[in-house]
Amino acid sequence: MPQTLDVYRDWLKITDTTRPLNHYQLLRLKMFEDNTAKVREHYRAMNTHVRKYAAGEFSKQSQQLLNELAKAMLCLTDAQRKGEYDAAMGRKQADGSTKARTFEQILLANKVVDQAALEKARNFAKAIGVEVRDALVQQKLAKPDAVLPAYAESIGLPYLDLNDVPLDPSLIGRIPAVLARRHSCVPVLVDNKQLLMASPLPLDPNVEEELRLRFDMSVRSVLCTPANINDVLTKYLGKDAPTPAPVAAAPTAATATAPAAEAAPAKPVRTGPLSPEEIKQRRDYTILAFNLVGMPIIIGCMQFTEISAWLYVPAALAAAGTAAGITWKQKSR
Repeated sequence: MPQTLDVYRDWLKITDTTRPLNHYQLLRLKMFEDNTAKVREHYRAMNTHVRKYAAGEFSKQSQQLLNELAKAMLCLTDAQRKGEYDAAMGRKQADGSTKARTFEQILLANKVVDQAALEKARNFAKAIGVEVRDALVQQKLAKPDAVLPAYAESIGLPYLDLNDVPLDPSLIGRIPAVLARRHSCVPVLVDNKQLLMASPLPLDPNVEEELRLRFDMSVRSVLCTPANINDVLTKYLGKDAPTPAPVAAAPTAATATAPAAEAAPAKPVRTGPLSPEEIKQRRDYTILAFNLVGMPIIIGCMQFTEISAWLYVPAALAAAGTAAGITWKQKSR
């Protein structure tokens, strides 16, 4: 009689017979592993292997296992969720002596860039007023899929390549296309009654609240590259969906946990009368526009034609009046 397929044993070479496996067992990590890079490394190796079975007779089992691997990795690379998970697994509370690494420290430790490249990015960022993260990508000193994981780790969020996990079209279909494209976000999966939303930036608190009410569960951000999210939105939402707004630069470490800034409100349309000071200002601009347009026409005609300049007064007045009217209207907005 043929042996029943055990994907954990046969595909992942896990000899532990305990079921269900915890996240550390599933990713073949030591218990309470805190090295985020190592967690991702183990995940990518197993993900690559399991994807070989995605198109064969075991496609269903492959998809289920890919989801399990993604859930384990996303939990263990999310600072908040990992802390809660470890506590539930019996880990004693840390003494707080381990200090979180900064974005730049993670870049250097993971050898994404060297000190010279980092300094070049700093200078460029300072010169044009962008974040070092954006400067690294714009100067092609590092690729987005190397920079974003480091940034995600620095703010305690997980990072995911959306090509590594099978997305659920029915889950994506539950959020409005306008919201998904405007905020460049897409649901990845539901894990332990939490909705995991992928986006190049941490979700705006208002969007997070809307999703919480819509799905009736808490929401956690998962970072991905802008190109990654745009590919997914195009694939699942189609060309007829509204075009997303450009992705803003990610917040700095100092503002990463602060609520995202709301879009600047549109300038209100004036409904009340102008103040005396405003009337004077607009009158001065209007007179200036009238003179700047009208007088050169009359003077020019007097110098370069034999016809009396008075014949050009109506045309000059008409042009000057038009300029004055436009100026008054613009300055009255």
